Amino acid sequence: MASQPHTLSYVGCNFLRQRLVLSTLSGRPVKIRKIRAKEESPGLRDFEASFIRLIDKVTNGSRIEINQTGTTLYYQPGLLYGGVLEHDCSPHRSIGYYLESLLCLAPFMKHPLRIVLRGVTNDQVDPSVDVLKATALPLLKKFGIDGEGFELKITRRGMPPKGGGEVIFACPVRKVLRPIQFTDPGKIKRIRGTAYSVRVSPQIANRIVDSARSILNKFIPDIYIYTDHMKGTSSGKSPGFGLSLVAETTNGTFLGAELASNPQGQGTAVLPEELGLNCAKLLLEEIYRGGCVDSTNQSLVLLLMTLGQQDVSKVLLGPLSPYTIEFLRHLRSFFQIMFKIETKPSHEELQGGEKVLMTCVGIGFSNLSKTIK
Repeated sequence: MASQPHTLSYVGCNFLRQRLVLSTLSGRPVKIRKIRAKEESPGLRDFEASFIRLIDKVTNGSRIEINQTGTTLYYQPGLLYGGVLEHDCSPHRSIGYYLESLLCLAPFMKHPLRIVLRGVTNDQVDPSVDVLKATALPLLKKFGIDGEGFELKITRRGMPPKGGGEVIFACPVRKVLRPIQFTDPGKIKRIRGTAYSVRVSPQIANRIVDSARSILNKFIPDIYIYTDHMKGTSSGKSPGFGLSLVAETTNGTFLGAELASNPQGQGTAVLPEELGLNCAKLLLEEIYRGGCVDSTNQSLVLLLMTLGQQDVSKVLLGPLSPYTIEFLRHLRSFFQIMFKIETKPSHEELQGGEKVLMTCVGIGFSNLSKTIK
């Protein structure tokens, strides 16, 4: 019998998703103590408990122990199983919170994953489904995760606080990932976006589009922003509107930005014109940060590089976000892998923020649970 892998111990509620995802992929049990131990309502929140239930659904044979107050969690990972599933996400966080982790796990299942997620599709905290569809899916395709069974579809939109949205995510399984050399971001060639409005006047989406174009037209003529006004049951349970923008470069890099209105009954009302202007500025800031991957997908690309074949992978990123920096530390503890990090100062070719060239040799992770057809 193989010896049990060493359990990793952590303190606090931060980076729960990172720890559980890496634990599942590496097969190392993890113990997290003192989860909000000092707060008035200690322990795991609803959305974290919902995330743990989701991990339990996609795996087979996982052992999860939580103490009575919810301040200590022990997780011993099972095998990634996949299949056809449904999950009701907590309305406190958007579906993007759950989807980000599923994107990391989905290629390594035993059976291709097809999951229906219900809840909030767009909010102000997590990356929305629109942006993940436009930026994360092309990124996975670069690693060889592609095919007809690969889709992310919004069937209903749901805005906070009540949600009511629905998303279908399907992903094929892969035995190994191909290494990537992705060091030249290229120049921006087009901007695409979606202005959505639910349970408010359809005119609002047009007002958002006009204000966003007033800034972006100064830089590039090829801009097309779709208006998406959902009616009836497909519009969820709460009113709201927002905008997601994606800039595409000549080399197939996608940089995304988004904004959503304040939830009903919380904070001051947001003018659609202001929202459009601010979202356009956010996109320009993301382009200034630059790199081959935008800041929301930095950790995803680093994980897929780590799990690649035993070959060198390189990627050029903009300034690393604090979340990514912590993710690199976790990669070191779970997979004993270190990245070579070189800073590239901005010059004629690489304008904007300071760029970072990340290089690693994959660990040669192989999907052993994939059934041989």
